[in-house]
Amino acid sequence: MKNLKTALVLLLLSITFTSCKSEPKSIKQAEVVFKKEGELTLYKSNRDSIITTLDIEIAETPFEIQTGLMYRDSMKKNQGMLFVFPNLQELSFYMKNTRFPLDLIFLDHNKTVVSFQENAQPLDESSLPSHAMAQFVLEVNAGLAQDWLLEVGDKMDYFIFKAEE
Repeated sequence: MKNLKTALVLLLLSITFTSCKSEPKSIKQAEVVFKKEGELTLYKSNRDSIITTLDIEIAETPFEIQTGLMYRDSMKKNQGMLFVFPNLQELSFYMKNTRFPLDLIFLDHNKTVVSFQENAQPLDESSLPSHAMAQFVLEVNAGLAQDWLLEVGDKMDYFIFKAEE
């Protein structure tokens, strides 16, 4: 009986120690995919010519604004994320957990471009300020602001698709 108890104790100890191996556990990040929620058009300041039209995802809740384009590997050239803030204010963004370079376009309450930050680098936590009062921020792939010859004073219009009921 004593040998049986000893064997059981040894068996339990070996099971305990082998099941508690210190193997690194990796948590796989769920893929975050673009969700088209509206369309946005950028115009030259006099509105006589369209610069571009984009499919947009909207960020307006605190969680959506905090998360933005984090944890994504890329975005198509015809896509962007529009951040909508409730008030006109000086804004500042950073690229924490953002894996690809972006241009950030700051717009005021009249949907007029007031400033932009070009080629914001991935994973950089440096401040990217608006340097002006803004209510909207449009994030697009780096280099597009230059390709579009975007200027302060250019305009934007957008519409959001209605949610299906």
